[in-house]
Amino acid sequence: MKESAKAGISFGCALALVISYVNWHSILWAIFHGILSWFYVIYYVIVYGLN
Repeated sequence: MKESAKAGISFGCALALVISYVNWHSILWAIFHGILSWFYVIYYVIVYGLN
């Protein structure tokens, strides 16, 4: 259970980093959004949708 939770957190962080960098082209924003991880991913999907 702990391993799958860790994997989910790591995946959420990596996903947030990629989404942020692709959209904003800023390493600082990517780091900030990586810290927020799944919160930023969910926010992005709600605001911008999946195109």
